[in-house]
Amino acid sequence: MPNDYLESVKKQFEYYKMLGDKTFSQLKDDKLFWKYNDDSNSIATIVKHLWGNMLSRWTDFLTTDGEKEFRDRDAEFENDIKNREELFDKWNECWNCLFKSINSLTTNDLDKIIYIRNQGHTVTEAINRQLAHYPYHIGQIVFLGKMLAENGWTSLSIPKGNSQLFNNDKFSKPKQRGHFTDEFLNDKKE
Repeated sequence: MPNDYLESVKKQFEYYKMLGDKTFSQLKDDKLFWKYNDDSNSIATIVKHLWGNMLSRWTDFLTTDGEKEFRDRDAEFENDIKNREELFDKWNECWNCLFKSINSLTTNDLDKIIYIRNQGHTVTEAINRQLAHYPYHIGQIVFLGKMLAENGWTSLSIPKGNSQLFNNDKFSKPKQRGHFTDEFLNDKKE
């Protein structure tokens, strides 16, 4: 079971990164910086926040508090990312940090206690905390992307009106064991 947990976690993080990647690919550069009003965030600002959070949480994950002294959370919401390339650099840097840490974990680590802002979490709890946080923000990125895509939006899951077709295909096959992300991540690798 614990090995399944770590594999599942990795696949879920890969899936949410892929959703962000596929959203970015559908947008012109200027759309990455658009925001509705001063109280809202652009896609670039959300990326900057994820970058700050991931670097803080996943750097020295097992040995230091997840809220690092180098983190300036308030500054994460003041966008200073200048272009798509810089956005991608931050995006890939933070995900690389996360995957490096996740890939180093073993089943023996899952019950260890780590701290985030001096609050103790098992490694499993800390991972679950981030698995709730990051999809929340990736959902915001996808929602903004749907609104801002000028050439129409290409669905990242089951397109509207295709649920029955999708289900018919699934139920036409024998029952099988697999992770819900397998077909999406396999499409990415091809």
